[in-house]
This record gives sequence, C-alpha cells and structure tokens, in this order.
Amino acid sequence: MSQPVPTSDLFNLSGRKAVIIGASGGLGNALAEALLEMGADAIVTARRRERLDGLCRLAGQLGRVCIAAEVEAGEPQSVRNLFQLADREFGRVDILVNAHGICHRVKAEDYPEDEWDRTLAVNLKSVFIACQEAGRRMIRQGGGKIINIASMLSFQGGILVPAYAASKGGVAQLTKAFANEWAKYNVQVNAIAPGYMRTELTRGIYEDPKRNPDIVARIPAGRWGEPHELKGAVVFLASAASDYVNGFILAVDGGWLSR
Repeated sequence: MSQPVPTSDLFNLSGRKAVIIGASGGLGNALAEALLEMGADAIVTARRRERLDGLCRLAGQLGRVCIAAEVEAGEPQSVRNLFQLADREFGRVDILVNAHGICHRVKAEDYPEDEWDRTLAVNLKSVFIACQEAGRRMIRQGGGKIINIASMLSFQGGILVPAYAASKGGVAQLTKAFANEWAKYNVQVNAIAPGYMRTELTRGIYEDPKRNPDIVARIPAGRWGEPHELKGAVVFLASAASDYVNGFILAVDGGWLSR
C-alpha cells in the first residue's frame, strides 16, 4: 500500500535525478527549467551543447547539478550512451522526459520516404529506446517517472504532416503500453499533449495569415499557448502528486480537443 505524502511535499523534486532529451527547444527548455526549479538535478541534451548554456546557468543559480550532453536522438546508440552517462554521474534515473522531435511538412502524395524514416526514427524509435533504458533502471531501483511529449496529432490526423502524425500517435500508444507493464513496479509512464504552442517549430503556422486565424478560432481560450504553460503539467507528472496516474495523455491545449 502506498504511504501518503504530506500535501506540502507532493510537488517537491529535491534530490531527484532527471534526464531531459531535447532540452534546447522551446517546450523542452521550459520543461527542464520546471524540474530544476522544483529541486531536481538534471542531465539535459541537445544536438549542440552550447544551446544548453542557459539551463546550466539557471541550475547554478539554483544550486542544482546540470550536465549538458550532446545527443543525436535519431541514432539509437547515442541515446543508449546518454543513460550510461546518467549511471556514471547520478547512479540512478528518477525522471525521464522525452521532449525532442522534428516535423517535416509536405503534401501526403509527395511526402519523401527518407523524411518518413527520419521522423519516425527521431520522434518514435528514440522514445522507445529511451523509455526502455530508463524503465530497466527504474524497475531495479523501485520506481520512477517517464513523461513523453505527445501532440494534438496523437488524436487527430493534421495536414501536410503524415509522418509526424504517425509518430505522435505512436508515442501515445507506447506510453500506454509501457504503463500497462510497469505500473506494478511503481513506474508511472504518462504523456503531455501540448496544444498549439508558440515555438520555433510552429512559427510557420502561427505566422501564416490564413491558418493562424482558423486555429485560434477553434481554441476556446482564444490564443496560442506559451511553453511556460506546460511547467505545471510536467511537475505534476514528475512528482509524488501523480503516483496513481498511469498511461494518461494530459492535454494542455486551451480547450482545443473539447471543441
């Protein structure tokens, strides 16, 4: 039987060891900031280490340990090497956040096979490998939290992005599949599905004079989201507050899915 945690401590991440893959982008950066701000030490990754300097400075100001690592998410061995680094530096992994991803926009009838393969490798296969590596460690240590980043296209098909939609549908299903097997080991596997968030990845859409008004018109909140608005969700799923939450896809979308 689970022991109750005082409400004042439910969201405290002090002493937890986190791995955030894809921490340099708008969403990943905000998620990594949130974990550091709530007390976790972290290994943060990007394709270029210098893009992580801001997170490392923040960690220093907070008195946290932050290790920057270059990881190529589309290369399985690069992902596996990351967890060997976590073993050496931390000796455990309490929290994994898979925040990396790419998106290539082309008409479905013209979509290139090489971009399909690349998108599935980065957005889906790497998530499988990272979850598997973290899950093995969490099972041995008696628990942990895995947080994947899904999408509105985990629920819908989208346009011009067949590979992205397929990969994010897969992320949602992988999240549920791992949760089914690992909940008994006190490993909670869940995902956040961001709505339309203002990031570099979505710039082409929110600057589109036709698509942007159509999107905003459907969002009950009447605006795009900002990356910092995911911080509460990731802290919840990384903390004791979510110890009985398994296989859930948490939409942070301004109400997009409800309309």
